[in-house]
Amino acid sequence: YKFTHFNAIQTQVFHTCYHTDYNVLLGAPTGSGKTNVAELTMFRLFNNSPDEKVIYIAPLKALARERMEDWEERFQRQLGKTVVELTGDFTPDVDALERADVVVSTPEKWDGISRHWQHRAYVRKVGLIIIDEIHLLGQDRGPVLEVIVSRMRYISCNLDKAIRFVGLSTALANAHDIADWLGIGIVGLYNFKPSVRPVPMTAHIQGYPEKHFVARMAQMNKPCFHAIKNHAVKPDGIKPTLIFVSSRRQTRLTALDIVAFMSADPDENPKQFCRMEPHELEYATRRVTDQSLKHTLEFGIGIHHAGLPDRDRKVCEELFVESKIMVLISTSTLAWGVNFPAHLVIIKGTEYYDGQLKRYVDFPITDVLQMMGRAGRPQFDNEARAVVMVHEPKKNFYRRFIYEPFPVESSLHEQLTDHLNAEIVARTIKTREEAIDYVTWTYFFRRLTANPAYYDQQAALLEQTDFEKQKDMLANYIERLMNKCLDELIRSGCIELKEPEVTQQGQVASAQVDPTKLGRIASLYYLSHRTTAQFQRTLSREGMSFVEIMRVLCECPEYDELPVRHNEDKLNAEFAEHCPLEVDLAIQAYDSPHTKAFLLLQAHMWGLALPINDYKTDLKSVLDRSIPLIQAMVDIAAEEAQLRSTMNLILLLQCLHQASHPWRTSLACLPHLSDKALKVLKDMEIESLPELIERRDATRILTKLSLPNADAHKELQSLVQEMPRMRMRVELRVLDPEDPNEPKEEPEDGKPKRRKGRLVPEPYEVPPDSELELTVILAYDNQPMNFVYAPRFPKQRKTYSWWCILGDTEVDELVAIKKALMPARQRYDKRINFQFCSPADEIGETFTLSVLCMSDSWFGLDQQLDLSITTVQALAESAEG
Repeated sequence: YKFTHFNAIQTQVFHTCYHTDYNVLLGAPTGSGKTNVAELTMFRLFNNSPDEKVIYIAPLKALARERMEDWEERFQRQLGKTVVELTGDFTPDVDALERADVVVSTPEKWDGISRHWQHRAYVRKVGLIIIDEIHLLGQDRGPVLEVIVSRMRYISCNLDKAIRFVGLSTALANAHDIADWLGIGIVGLYNFKPSVRPVPMTAHIQGYPEKHFVARMAQMNKPCFHAIKNHAVKPDGIKPTLIFVSSRRQTRLTALDIVAFMSADPDENPKQFCRMEPHELEYATRRVTDQSLKHTLEFGIGIHHAGLPDRDRKVCEELFVESKIMVLISTSTLAWGVNFPAHLVIIKGTEYYDGQLKRYVDFPITDVLQMMGRAGRPQFDNEARAVVMVHEPKKNFYRRFIYEPFPVESSLHEQLTDHLNAEIVARTIKTREEAIDYVTWTYFFRRLTANPAYYDQQAALLEQTDFEKQKDMLANYIERLMNKCLDELIRSGCIELKEPEVTQQGQVASAQVDPTKLGRIASLYYLSHRTTAQFQRTLSREGMSFVEIMRVLCECPEYDELPVRHNEDKLNAEFAEHCPLEVDLAIQAYDSPHTKAFLLLQAHMWGLALPINDYKTDLKSVLDRSIPLIQAMVDIAAEEAQLRSTMNLILLLQCLHQASHPWRTSLACLPHLSDKALKVLKDMEIESLPELIERRDATRILTKLSLPNADAHKELQSLVQEMPRMRMRVELRVLDPEDPNEPKEEPEDGKPKRRKGRLVPEPYEVPPDSELELTVILAYDNQPMNFVYAPRFPKQRKTYSWWCILGDTEVDELVAIKKALMPARQRYDKRINFQFCSPADEIGETFTLSVLCMSDSWFGLDQQLDLSITTVQALAESAEG
């Protein structure tokens, strides 16, 4: 640790955290060292039950990243504990999670994993859950936090095993509700007033009358500059300043304006915020790619937002932490992620542009408090300043809330449907009563009883608070809510309701709720029920072409959230001119997120340059979401027996991984090949990947291509050697008819016994109306690489698997599909069995089945085998006759 003594807050909670096993909820102002308190509880778990796991849930990826960097150093290197990150960017495999002592996760990922807790041992091994920033319950990600805690408490009840909960948050107004819901009794609730900050802070709130957002922002620039001069320029030197603005564009504009003010004022030294020697400055600007950032760094001003390349952000962070630059202008994300305290924090405007609502909305109050909490560095300052610049009418609102704790309300009721679906699939909920019972475990239920008017309009109209009446109303409200959710799920085809049966005693049993295939798909791939229903509707019609499938993917409700920022509709319209597939304006306008997703995917597959940097981060999020979406669509198309759609879906998946498109040779996925090199290969009759990797003399061929340098040659050679060379053969058996008199044998170790049958040699001739089993045997002919080569795909180190499809190409019907994970070793077989029936009526008819083996991430390595099967009169009868 960097300090010798715990501060006042840490000292008070030390005993409870380190010497007892009580659940803890700690509400304390930002910057009072709550993370250390969490670590105390972790050390206790490490000492007392070293085989249990710690789950640390951080609401944002940036926070998770920061914890990882800190803990990898301190726990992994110094204590030898395994720390694993589980976020959208990193998905460790099961073994890694089994071995991990500490899992740092975002709420969605942990929700997705703990949904299947009955089948996953490592979820049941959890001994401690730490939820950071638990006051975010009230925001749009809140419901997920609620579901996690409620589920983990349900697990600990079911397994009779104590799981310890630790919640960390800022000061709360209704701490008792949260404590009650976390199962905290008399001991373990600590809620400190905002006034106990380790570094006292003065806040100034300034109102600006200008009505329009852009003009108001411009109006704030000069006061910004004066605030820095008044509060940060001290006799003993300049103190570091953080300025939070609402958008990426604002960071640039504000920085350039401040530079202009400094240069215009004759008494000012324009480079006063820059603390670098000329050679350091030169080195810093060389490492940075963004043009405006290069310019502002000379004046000691840094810019920080998610649209910048990672390296630029890192450079800015380092320079600011080392006090080489004195001003950092950032978007609000930085307030959550990285712990950079400064002496002065300026919040320039408290609204941001919401692309879905197409208007400016206020920051949540928690964000404003979090930004202000960044003021004051416990090691250096004895006081701190914050300046909040707001629209004049809102001035009093902020003045009140900054010093008073804030009540946290639940927003679970808005997303209850999807979470119910997940619990129904996991069989936590089997009847309607259990569904209502499930709601009573949540924080939403606590708040509903405490503040009904917030959730239920009818309750707001009740003048007299007659307790009985209120109780009936709440019961009625929950009943209505439940019916609405279950109806939605039935309409989406995710669940089925069985009518209640009357038991012997004459009581009516409760209505049973059963999950359907569609509901399982939604829960498994973490999709909303609306999305799966929409896919089902479009995929069940007829076989779809590649482009149609792209359109269906981009139309799905999951992409509603994709941000379309100010003026991006014009950008999209321009960008669409360069894209090969045209936007269907009958369905979508240019300012729709779905159009943007469609354009971004094209840019990725055809390798077009994106118009602005922000689109890179957007493309990454579109691609991240697209993988589970396509896999869900494959499952749905297979259910609908659509062969063509399924093949095109898998093809799209391959193209996204390889950043290619299906009308281009698969050789284009290899690096360093110029058009000239491709022509040389074509003259040798090599026009696709398999033709190259199956050549014995592949290495000799590579030397003939004029490659740029030796490294390129080496890389290509190892790639060509390590690409998976798949071998596929099939065996067909006629199964013996099952003897109905035989007692059903209990399957050993959970696997059904393989039925006996006789092998049919080629040409395949089978009796009519008999059960057949087709075994596909897959094996690698070489030792392939462990991870797919996909340089342009955001997720690195991705493992790959194969789909094995049995289908009839003539009538476009898919008979069966299975996914195969190949054994890693060379020449190990992977057997996949399909069972189906031969046609009953015609004898002497021949039907053709195709066996397709398709990769989920390589493009061009798919194989197809056609079998002709003829039905013949059974031999046994003719022999007897």
